[in-house]
Amino acid sequence: MNAPSTPPIAVLPNPMADDRARAWPWHFPVLLLGALGGAGVQVGQAQLWSPQWYGVLGLVGVVLLWVVWRARRWPVRRCAWCTSLLCALAAALLLFSVTGWRATQFAAQALNPALEGHDLRVTGMVTAMSQPLEGGQRLRLAVESATLAGQKVHLPQLIDVGWYHRPQHSSTEADTVVRPGERWQMTVRLKAPHGLRNPHGFDYELWAWEQDVQAVGDVRISKKDPAPQRLAATYQHPVEQIRQQVRDAIMLQLAAPKPADAADQRVAGVVAALVTGDQRAIERTDWDLFRTTGVSHLMSISGLHITLFAWLAAALMRGLWRRSSRLCLMVPAPSAALVGGALLAAAYALFSGWGIPAQRTISMLCAVALLRLWGLRWPWPQVWLLTCAAVVLPDPWALWQPGFWLSFVAVGILFASDPGAGASEAPSIVGRFLAMLREQWVVTLALTPLGLLMFGQVSLVGFVANLWAIPWVTLVVTPLAFLGVVWAPLWQLAGMAVQAMVVCLEWFAAVPWATLWLPIAPLWAGIAAVAGGALLALSWPWPVRLLGLPLLIPVFFWQPPRPAPGQFELLAVDVGQGSAVLVRTASRTLLYDAGPRTSTGSDAGSRVLVPLLRAQGEHLDTLLLSHRDSDHAGGAVAVLKAQSQAQLLGSVTAEPHLQALRPVTACVAGQRWHWDGVEFLVLHPSPVEPATAAVGARKALSSTNAQSCVLRIVAAKGVAALLPGDIETAQEQTLLAQHAVLRADVLLLPHHGSKTSSSAAFLDAVQPRSAWAQTGYRNRFGHPAAEVVDRLQERGITLVDSVRCGAAHWSSEQPDMVHCERALQPRYWQHLPP
Repeated sequence: MNAPSTPPIAVLPNPMADDRARAWPWHFPVLLLGALGGAGVQVGQAQLWSPQWYGVLGLVGVVLLWVVWRARRWPVRRCAWCTSLLCALAAALLLFSVTGWRATQFAAQALNPALEGHDLRVTGMVTAMSQPLEGGQRLRLAVESATLAGQKVHLPQLIDVGWYHRPQHSSTEADTVVRPGERWQMTVRLKAPHGLRNPHGFDYELWAWEQDVQAVGDVRISKKDPAPQRLAATYQHPVEQIRQQVRDAIMLQLAAPKPADAADQRVAGVVAALVTGDQRAIERTDWDLFRTTGVSHLMSISGLHITLFAWLAAALMRGLWRRSSRLCLMVPAPSAALVGGALLAAAYALFSGWGIPAQRTISMLCAVALLRLWGLRWPWPQVWLLTCAAVVLPDPWALWQPGFWLSFVAVGILFASDPGAGASEAPSIVGRFLAMLREQWVVTLALTPLGLLMFGQVSLVGFVANLWAIPWVTLVVTPLAFLGVVWAPLWQLAGMAVQAMVVCLEWFAAVPWATLWLPIAPLWAGIAAVAGGALLALSWPWPVRLLGLPLLIPVFFWQPPRPAPGQFELLAVDVGQGSAVLVRTASRTLLYDAGPRTSTGSDAGSRVLVPLLRAQGEHLDTLLLSHRDSDHAGGAVAVLKAQSQAQLLGSVTAEPHLQALRPVTACVAGQRWHWDGVEFLVLHPSPVEPATAAVGARKALSSTNAQSCVLRIVAAKGVAALLPGDIETAQEQTLLAQHAVLRADVLLLPHHGSKTSSSAAFLDAVQPRSAWAQTGYRNRFGHPAAEVVDRLQERGITLVDSVRCGAAHWSSEQPDMVHCERALQPRYWQHLPP
């Protein structure tokens, strides 16, 4: 008689095990949230800690993870909340410590300040495709060795150098094409990456940090320096080599053989950006057009392009796979198509430069592909968090990029507003169009407040422009641009499609009030507005969704506080080697000088001042240009075009390009006006003082400096500021002779602190509490001069240097206090000059 069989113990029901199986997966999103939070806290640190402290915190995180792992044996119902808390804390400590340790290791490799400004002989490998510059090109080198006066020195691993081809050198040098994978030896002069620091401005130092670049400079090509020498061409960095070949082929096809006019150049730049991801190929005016019409996200390798590429690659893979019965028996065609589409899309994203939108899209595609292959259906928040973590873990500093938040907020809102969209059957053509219309509306609702928070801009024509631009770029321009890699004449068709698109966009941009510019609200108002936009976009009952409207009010109606009547504020804008000071009263605004022009297509007006004025909601009443030198008036055209209501005053009556935009009123000593109880008085130049005849370049420069408008501003209680332009010692003596009172609490150092100005007698007459020098880092003039700094120190005058301070904030209500932008929001990646 056979004994009854006993079922194996493994199949006996275990309620506690079932509880663990159901509860443990929910620790995964908790881990992801903790990791993202830890990385976010670390990248917000003002200063780095020592590596030992990061090591201790990392060890604590590992111990907590071990405790969590052991906790899986505990009754989950009794301590599920504490297990989740430990998970989040452990992940946060681990990511905080790992990110901090990485930052300390990278910061330790920074350029030695003692090497700045010296001629170094460097041997290195070109690691990225070169970037065209006006009169040259910019190269990224991986340093292999470096010497100073024959002695070996240590340099950072990656450097960026500009190679400018000057007219006196041979045409062969100007025609030199540098390609990735080439080894070069050249003489360079380096300095640490140092950017401008202004409210709501671009953080160049963070960009360099994320690019792993710790030194920038120029290639030296003077007669005493050895010429740059190509040592070898290797097969390293093959992706960058292919990218540059394709980009150069596009530019040659669309801008040659005839000389490239502006239209050809802009078309070639857009096509090159769509194929290779080189966004620098697109001109600034085109970027302005795309932002105005709200389609700038289409002009780079976006998630939409990569998703379309993945879908086409998967369809092609599936069709080819099904032709082989043997392959289908090994791996089902749908699975092969899923893997093949994701891999080919990843290769495309890598080729396009691996930007944040590309990383986000590839992470999403890979997560969805793996879940389908494993037969899992995760809730959309877990997939979304996994994608965020896949971007942040390797690059935590992406959290400071606007593109990161725009991408992930858009995807999260689409998920939340229609979480079951992916489970439905394939819709009809009409259904696809309606779905696209709905998605565009949802994204517009959700991202408009976020765009206002980050850029202070919303395109009022963007919704309509995107309705036709998205399919046009996605289904016409991009496929033609990519097929041109196989057959180059198709690039001509892509160019024609781009031209048609630009014409339509220009029509949209010409619509009155095409773009709404609002002051950038504080963070709390922006977060509330984003929550309100998200609430409106969700598929909830309308009585609930309408609760989001009140949350939008602060960001749309925010106005920065202004000085009280009888008081004024100064903002010395960080424009590098140049001058620009914003003067604000209770209801009026004046801009003294407009910063430098650095090249034909780049000036402080378009790069710094116009975005700053828009971000702060400023409408200029007057633009006062002290004189016509390019470091003071270089950005005037951009400012005048953006501020059509502003009057123009200054010593620039002989400048026809300014007169064509606005009538110019000459500044003359004795001019006086009052705004909101604040007095403005022009002290120089005298109406009877003729300009000295220009004899030679140096005398001509002296003549323009001598005609600088000197402006004195006095608050109701006598607190004053003096803005003297580029006057020199002779004009200072004239002021002392003609004006009994020059005292001012703030003095903008004449001529940026040049040794030919700021005489002892002048400083004694003005008696400023603080003296401001608007200069560029390691400028070639040596401003502020050591003699001037010594005079200030002897008199106990505080020197405020824009290199160390960034933009300087000052108010007549607190004349003793100067607030530096670099000190208001310090970050450990910011450069601190020695």
